[in-house]
Amino acid sequence: MFKKQNLKWLSILATIIMAFVQLGGALVTKTGSADGCGSDWPLCHGAFLPQNLPIQTLIELSHRAVSGLSLMVVLWLTIVAWKHIGHIKEVKPLCMISVGFLLLQALIGAAAVMWQQNSYVLALHFGISLISFSSVFVLTLIIYEIDQKYEADELFIRKPLRVYTWIMAVIVYLTIYTGALVRHKEASLAYGAWPLPFNDLIPHNVADWVNFAHRGMAFIAFVWILITFIHAINHYQHNRTIRYGYTTAFILVILQVITGALSMMTNVNLFIALLHALFITFLFGLIAYFIVLMLRTIRSGG
Repeated sequence: MFKKQNLKWLSILATIIMAFVQLGGALVTKTGSADGCGSDWPLCHGAFLPQNLPIQTLIELSHRAVSGLSLMVVLWLTIVAWKHIGHIKEVKPLCMISVGFLLLQALIGAAAVMWQQNSYVLALHFGISLISFSSVFVLTLIIYEIDQKYEADELFIRKPLRVYTWIMAVIVYLTIYTGALVRHKEASLAYGAWPLPFNDLIPHNVADWVNFAHRGMAFIAFVWILITFIHAINHYQHNRTIRYGYTTAFILVILQVITGALSMMTNVNLFIALLHALFITFLFGLIAYFIVLMLRTIRSGG
């Protein structure tokens, strides 16, 4: 059960399940299913499986089930990884972060159900679960020895790109938070046309301001990732890890912008909204991998 040969398939399974946790959370919010089980947790309307199962209850129950399964699989993965590849410096911290933030995410979700937290607290839920996903994602890359295949284990990232990437991480996380706040404030269609309602640029209420803030952060994120991508390509053109990694990050942010625009143009089509959540999930996971690479450089005295 805890054998080394289980590591690869376990890591893939954990990554997929964690991605579904992210999508499930977005689905719960987008469909208004957060109250699908009333104020009961871990039970649902006072029962393990209530007799009456409207669609909102099914969505909320499914999200809880996937979240519970993710905790078991991630815990299993971290035990096996700790036991067999714990000598790799990043593995033990990643194991602790993945389990710790997954538990924190579950507690915030439970608190939201039982005590109806305000939107600003609820918006943290998605970001916290993203950190857990990202740690599992990076652990998977290490398990599959992506570092060795692309010589990333010997990569030296110079200070300018490190600064660009740290700023990118902060900007993207703030963009994620404001995006989650848009969902929880039900402000997806606030503030008018995309990219801007040029006939009426001044936000008039809280929903307008939340939507405006997210659009602003999304624009800043796009521009900053473009600048970082150009710098990376110009200064690391012979390094596949940097070239492929930052190109993928730029493609993901383009897809993020496109799905964000389409979401408004289609009155928040559910499929497009879930793609929007999926792209930002993988973008942040990729940034987390860049951070691991930068920490290696700093540790080596760079």
